[in-house]
Parts: sequence; structure tokens; C-alpha cells
Amino acid sequence: MSSTGGDKYQYLAAISVNIITISYGAFCGWPSSSFLELSSESSPLETGPLSPTDQGWVASSMCLGGLIGSFLFTWLADKIGRKWCLMWMALPNLVGWVIIPFASNPMHLIIARFIGGAAGGGCFTVIPIYVAELASDNIRGILGVFLVLTCNFGLLLAFILGYYFNYAQVSWIVSSLSFVFVGCFWFMPETPQHLAKVNKIEEAEQALRYYRNIKSSPAKELSEELQLELQKLKTTEKTAADGDDDDGAATGVTWSDFAGGKTGKAFLIGLGLISFNQLCGCFAMVNYTAVIFQQAGSNLPPTVAAIIVGAIQLLGTYASTVLVERLGRKILLLVSAVGIGLGQSAMGTYSYFQMLGYPVASYSWVPLAGFSFMLFLAAVGLLSLPFLVVSEIMPQKVRSTAIMILMSALWLISTCTIKLMPVFTASLGMHGTVFMFASLSFLAAIFIAIFVPETKGKTVEAILASL
Repeated sequence: MSSTGGDKYQYLAAISVNIITISYGAFCGWPSSSFLELSSESSPLETGPLSPTDQGWVASSMCLGGLIGSFLFTWLADKIGRKWCLMWMALPNLVGWVIIPFASNPMHLIIARFIGGAAGGGCFTVIPIYVAELASDNIRGILGVFLVLTCNFGLLLAFILGYYFNYAQVSWIVSSLSFVFVGCFWFMPETPQHLAKVNKIEEAEQALRYYRNIKSSPAKELSEELQLELQKLKTTEKTAADGDDDDGAATGVTWSDFAGGKTGKAFLIGLGLISFNQLCGCFAMVNYTAVIFQQAGSNLPPTVAAIIVGAIQLLGTYASTVLVERLGRKILLLVSAVGIGLGQSAMGTYSYFQMLGYPVASYSWVPLAGFSFMLFLAAVGLLSLPFLVVSEIMPQKVRSTAIMILMSALWLISTCTIKLMPVFTASLGMHGTVFMFASLSFLAAIFIAIFVPETKGKTVEAILASL
């Protein structure tokens, strides 16, 4: 490994690119930290306090923006490259934050959240592609989980800032992250795979040497592994040169590429993981944090409860970064899905007995423990690893298109689950809703056990061969 000179530039690139994800994570946490102020009698909005309907639209508009952003930035990533696409992502991220302090009515907030959500859609589609194309196989898992780790850090940051500052001050503070991102990420080169794909083989080799921390030495001094990587870049160049010159985009990608075969199976596995990422209900249930803490008899202020929740998620995601290259992706996903189901089952059982009128006051710790257990294990696996696994199992030819489709499905499912939560709780009760999510979590565990391959330390070719 001496010829590789270490992995420090890969870590530096992954940290730099995910600075913008911190900002998006703060977008996710902003409603919890700001809705109390905006819906109070002293609301700074000219139209008065936010109504529950307004709050629902302001919260969910971010998911609709994410849907549009997934299409826009994936297309842009193939047109102008991964790096410059990510650089342009800073603009909607900044605009979304800047609009908020000047908002005078709910529509202004909806527009701000929609624009910021578009940047988030780009984060969760282009960053996994960028990391998958630059990372060595031995650290690809750790670098891939940075996406959700930094997002959860941003979530917690919004909760903490919301405790000490008003909603406008929080917006100005977090908006500075857009400038920090541009300043840090500006110096990162394009991914070697994309440069080779657009027939810039010399630049591709230079980028590969940068990310592997190799000096400009002759190929014979390089390890066998790195010589193989260089050869793959040249193969990519020849393949692109033989195809149609369609601006270097995902040339020749058609529906037939997904219909059957190893690629089709990989796509269906990705669709299952992305769907269960939302159908397990963890993301939707976070919106009920205050209700769950209140049900348990907790006297904690909602803002403090939100900080606790954010800390649990951040701790779980950190555990995922530590374990992902030790235990592997599949075992973490499996343990996560089962753990989520168990935590939700405990919460549902308590809620059911409480509804029946049983004396459960002495067990008021159960929903808190179940909720915390659920969130921690969700962050360890099912909420963090699907994005990594999807980027690992998709062949480079269809990776951008596949991730765009899968992330679009995620945003649609996310929007539906958030908007339908009040309907579910009204018709099924809180216990019925939680039991429904628990059933889907156990179903996710069965799906993972049967269909999801282990991708730790494997190349895309080896992963596809195992399907």
C-alpha cells in the first residue's frame, strides 16, 4: 500500500462535498425548531400565525423540491460533470435560506423550502455518484455514509441553533455554509471515471493520482491494484469513444438496460431499499416527537426533545460509519430493520393498552425507550446505508439514470407518508399506525435477508456477478 500514499485526499473530498449536506440537514430540522415561533400569537409573519395546514405545506414542499432537484442535478451531472454540478448546487441552497428571513407569508416559506429541497435532491443523487467514482473499495463504505452523517449533524445543528436564536437568525447563520462549501470544494478535481467517460484520459489519470495520493511516477512503480484502475479508465475512454457523442452524457442508456439481467435485478434491489427507507416510518414519525414525549409524561420542552432526537440520530449514524467496513452493509441493514420493528412494536403495544384504559403510567418509559431505540438503529442502517448500497450495485453506464429514478421514488414516497400520517392516525389510531410501520420494517428485514448482496470491499463487477 505504500504506493497509494494513504487515503487522506479521498477523506478530504468526502468531507468537503458534504458541507452542503450539513446545510440541507439544517433545512430538514428547521421546521421543528421554528414552527413554535411562527405558529405562536407573536408570529413575525404579516399574515399572522402559521395554521396547521400551512405548516404541512411548508414542511412537505421540501420533498417536492427534492423530486425536481433529483431530475435537474442528475441531468446536470452528466452534462457538465459531477464537480461543477455540485458547485452550482450551492446557489439554490443559499437562496432557500436567504428567502426565509424576508418571508412575510406562508407562500414565501413554501417557496424557500421548495428551492432548498431542490438542492437536497441534488445532494442525495449526485454526492453518492461522486463518492462512488472516486473512492477506493476499502473505504467506499465509510465515505458513502458521510452523506447521512453530515445530514444528521445539520439536523442537530438546526435544533441547537433554534434553541438559542430566532428563526431568521438561524437562517442567516446556516446560509454561511454555502460559502464555506464553495471555498473548500473548489479545489477538488472531477472524478476520474467521469473524465475518462468524456475522453479526457490524461486528466482522469491526474485525478486518480490525486485521490490516491500518488506522485507522478511511472506506471511500473504503481501497485497492481492501481495499474488496474488506470487500465479501467482507458477502457472507459474507448467505450465512450465508440459510442454516440452525446455531450459525454450517459450515452446509449435505454429502458432495455433495466429490463431484466443483472442490472435489472440491481435496480429492483435498489428500489426495494429506497422504498423501505421511507416505508419503515422513521422519517415520518420524527414529526411526532413532541406527541410521543408528551404521551410518555415527559415535561421536556419540545425544543429540548428535538435536540435529544437529533443527538440519537447523529450517534447512530456515527456508529454506522465505524461498523460499515467491519461488519458489512447487509448485516447492519438487517439488524437495523429488525430493531426498528421491535422498537415500534413496543411503542404500539404501550399505545394500545393506554387506549384500552389499562394502568400504564408506571411504564411511561416504554414509548421513550422504544422511540430512541428505533431512531438509533434506523440511523445505523435503514436510514443511512441504502444510498451507499444503491451507488455501489449500479453499473457506471446506468448509475446516474438509476439513482435519479430511485431518488425520485424516494421523494414521492416521503411526501405521501408525511401528508398521510394524520389520516393514518385518525383512522387507525397511533397504535395502529405504529404497528403498520412495524410490519413494514419486519418485511424490510425479510427483503434484505433474501435479496440484498453484501457489497463491502467489492467492485461493481463482483457485486453484479453475485446477484
